[in-house]
Amino acid sequence: MQATALVCDQDQTFELKTVILPKLGPDQIMLKTSYSGVSIGTEFALIRNKISWGPFPIVTGYMATGIVEQIGEQVSDVKVGDKVFVRGNVPLKLEDGTDVSPVTGTHCSHIITTVGGTHGAGILPDDAPMEQASMFVMPAVGYYGVDMSEPKLEDTVVVYGCGLIGQGVIAACSMRGCKVIAIDVQDRQLQMAKIMGADVLINAAKTDALTQLNTISQGGADVVFECTGIPTLVDTALSLCKRDGKFVWQGNYGQAPINFKFLVPHGKRLKTFFPCDDGYLPFRHAVIKHMSQGILPWDKLITHRIKADQSPGMYDRINRGDKDIIGVTIDWS
Repeated sequence: MQATALVCDQDQTFELKTVILPKLGPDQIMLKTSYSGVSIGTEFALIRNKISWGPFPIVTGYMATGIVEQIGEQVSDVKVGDKVFVRGNVPLKLEDGTDVSPVTGTHCSHIITTVGGTHGAGILPDDAPMEQASMFVMPAVGYYGVDMSEPKLEDTVVVYGCGLIGQGVIAACSMRGCKVIAIDVQDRQLQMAKIMGADVLINAAKTDALTQLNTISQGGADVVFECTGIPTLVDTALSLCKRDGKFVWQGNYGQAPINFKFLVPHGKRLKTFFPCDDGYLPFRHAVIKHMSQGILPWDKLITHRIKADQSPGMYDRINRGDKDIIGVTIDWS
């Protein structure tokens, strides 16, 4: 079957192209994509070959919502017409037979996947907002990091970097009753952090974050979430932890080795945590429930809503470093 996908080549050129989906397997479903959400961090790490999940050309995107159009003969958990959320697509081909890597391929008009498991489809509640829910992975990653590190009621928590992962951390920590200090260099992202529940906003481009933190919490934070994924900022983030505190490697730092000053976390006796992925179905369900109930106002973080034919231009803008773009959804209707 033919579909339309946002394809990226090794020269970081973006095009909407016709792709060929394989025949539906007996344990698979096919859905018509309603919306796919954009991850500016991980997707562009893949596009820039900072990390690799498969050879070019690639179709990025790892979160989407849609309506089930076909089911395999062995599928009993969903039916045609169900609303679902998905994490990935199957390998694709261009019309000339070139293999296309799905990494994980949700920026596509149609998606084939299995049901359940770590990266299969899940059924959306009837009241789930389809557009907002298409961004479920980003807050789920944050929720998972918070669940793993277990900040307690009234702990002082620093979220260092207020991209979409950091915003998910802020929301989850706020729900736990923590005092949340959001640090970023962009005022717009800090204002979004306030919406998500941050108590204190620090613009590190305008003031020294450690000095400011010490006026609020002498000795540092109980838990620091490093959410930038920028290796050169790790030492600064480590310095914000109190003695016997916790440090969460919430960002993705790529394939290359990174360096940091060992004696700082060593001397502070820090506990460190390495969350990976989004915690799978329990965290996805929690995020979508909170979106549906209005507890997690993720729609406030969607700065750009585009149609599929606008996606190549949008990806060019993001790749050039447009700081106005934070949350993006692609409408495939």
